[in-house]
Amino acid sequence: MPISVGETLPDATLMTMGAEGPEAVALKDKLSGRKVVIFGLPGAYTGTCSTAHVPSFIRTADAFKDKGVDEIICVSVNDPFVMDAWGKATAAEDAGIAMLGDSEAAFTKAIGMDFSAPPVGLIDRSLRYALYAEDGVVKVLQQEENPGVCEVSGGEALLEAI
Repeated sequence: MPISVGETLPDATLMTMGAEGPEAVALKDKLSGRKVVIFGLPGAYTGTCSTAHVPSFIRTADAFKDKGVDEIICVSVNDPFVMDAWGKATAAEDAGIAMLGDSEAAFTKAIGMDFSAPPVGLIDRSLRYALYAEDGVVKVLQQEENPGVCEVSGGEALLEAI
């Protein structure tokens, strides 16, 4: 069952690329005492993720800062090498969006946002969603009914909901 508004996000270890290579990121450190946006998507370099979801948060990054959001985090079930390259390719990195890999889908499964679509090669991937959390507590959660669509989980829609 997916996480709900009012619930606390579980601790998880995600991955990023650091100066010396892959580095673990404790999600609790990103959430503690902070206002954070997390958006999850099926995969780096996939259609809607690259053409709609990530660009919507690049466009709205400054508006989220104006609302007091400390950080925008993109989570995908990919390794940190792919997330790093994708962050550079989409200019998400330039916009200050943290591109974090959930390589084993542990966080994605813990919040109940996982799915598999074997016919298209997607196993243990993330549904498309966006959430706003304060001190780790979910205040707004917007999940797409279909992972191929980016409407309620886009940056503009989440910004309006906050």
